[in-house]
Amino acid sequence: MAEITAAMVKKLRDRTGQAMMDCKKALMETSGDMEDAVDLLRKKGLAVLDKRGGRETKEGKVVGKVSDDGKVAILVSLCSETDFTAKNEAFQAITEQLGTALLQADTNPDSEEALGRLSIGDGKTVNEVLNDIISQTGEKIMFGPFVRFTLEGSGLLHCYVHFNGKIGTLIQIDAENGPAAAAEATKTLASDLAMHITAVNPLAVSADELDQETVAREREVAKSQVVGKPENIVDKIVDGKMHKWYKQVVLLEQPFVKDDSKTVSQLLDEVGKIAGGKLTVKRFSRIQIG
Repeated sequence: MAEITAAMVKKLRDRTGQAMMDCKKALMETSGDMEDAVDLLRKKGLAVLDKRGGRETKEGKVVGKVSDDGKVAILVSLCSETDFTAKNEAFQAITEQLGTALLQADTNPDSEEALGRLSIGDGKTVNEVLNDIISQTGEKIMFGPFVRFTLEGSGLLHCYVHFNGKIGTLIQIDAENGPAAAAEATKTLASDLAMHITAVNPLAVSADELDQETVAREREVAKSQVVGKPENIVDKIVDGKMHKWYKQVVLLEQPFVKDDSKTVSQLLDEVGKIAGGKLTVKRFSRIQIG
């Protein structure tokens, strides 16, 4: 068996971040082969993940990033079992690297598998770096929801992540023209609406975008609450209840959180006049861990 020196153990530890004893054992099991030892530690990390397959991952970190030219923006989350791990420096770092990899990707990954294959630097993929930290922490660590928006035409992309790092929103506002998109009033609007969405959690931009099964279920609930009324006015009462529900779950119909005397739709019209062009909310995505 090859001699396992302290220098070899330190080199492996520097590469993988694993405990010294784990590095020494891996080198002993692989007869001192550094690459095989790295692979062995990664395999052990995957074994930990398999063993903890049923464990809940309700902690973690959300990261939002916008490209320098403002044309691409991402929101991504990485989940862990404990808050202790989520606040770990290595965990925080890999989440930031994950966000950068998603932002710089040539194409938008359409699955967790594709996300894991992205390059994260130093010749490693996201999956490889993720497996390293799984081995280090002994916890189940998983990708959470992620999204990437690409802006076409005039508009603005904006990310907001709440101070706790567990909730974030990505919003796209389309503008009638370039000056309106670049106006300070539009930038402030994007920031305010991202925080509004984070706080209020609407289901859709407009009523037309709501899932029709959800709407049908809500209508049935509303109808079941109308008891002892003449049949000819039941529909009117249900319509009234649905109108109130829309104001709760549809972004454009919600009262603006910073000034509930106006709706989000009215706010858009107001800011559009200041900015010099019509503004519309194209889409948004809200991610929450836990």
